[in-house]
Formats: sequence, C-alpha cells, structure tokens
Amino acid sequence: MKTKLMPTTYLLVAILLSIALHYLMPIMDVIHTPWNLFGLVLVVFGIWINISADQAFKRSKTTVKPFDVSSVLVQDGVFRFSRNPMYLGFTSILLGVSILLTSLSPYIIAIVFAVSMDFIYIRIEERMLGDEFGDEWAKYRSRVRKWI
Repeated sequence: MKTKLMPTTYLLVAILLSIALHYLMPIMDVIHTPWNLFGLVLVVFGIWINISADQAFKRSKTTVKPFDVSSVLVQDGVFRFSRNPMYLGFTSILLGVSILLTSLSPYIIAIVFAVSMDFIYIRIEERMLGDEFGDEWAKYRSRVRKWI
C-alpha cells in the first residue's frame, strides 16, 4: 500500500490525536511533574536524529522522499545505528509528547504510529532498497537494526 502522504503528516496528526486523547479520555496519570519534563529530552532527540538523517541524505545527494528510488545507500552518520532513523525520531517525538502530557492515553497513539510506519513505509522502502542495492543492502541489513 503506497501513500502520497508524507510521514510528517502522520506525525502531525498523531501529535494532535495524542493531545486530544489526553484531554478527552485521560487514562490515569503515570508521570508527574517535574518528571514529565524528561519528555523534552525525547522530543529534542527526535528532532536531532531527523535533522541528522536529512543532512546525511543531502550529503549523499539522494532522495529523502519515501518511495522515490534512492541513488545511494546511506550507511554513515545516524544510519550506522538505525536503518530507519527518521521513523525512530518521529516515534521518539511522540513518546516525548506522551511523557509531557503525563497520562497513559497518548502512548496508544505512539504505539499505533510506530506500527503504522512499519506497514505503510518501512517495509516497502526496505524492499525497494533490496531491489536497488542487492548484496550491499543485505550486508547493511544484517549489521544494522531496523529501529535501534
């Protein structure tokens, strides 16, 4: 299933849903102030990892757009630790938002988001990379985890 929506659109919707769920259907507070401020660390980490991944794509002069054919298999920078650092960053942002909101409800959205990204984007993108880069992709895939 290919979609024309960018992952950032899903992220924005997920953040809005997390906030709405927290205020409309809060399931017990699990993290209290000031401990909830740890969520800022995850939000900043998520933003940093996305910027780092985007810069790696630009340095390699390959596309950042999902489902476009890559001209280079990026394996340096944050791609040494995760095959999908941008989706990891988005999920980190959502987990950070969930912690900041304090209730259990927003975590549901973060989990659904991560699973959805795997089905909507990651599996298809990784299949395309396998088709495009063959053995180089197989070696990379065997040494670097999908998420972390």
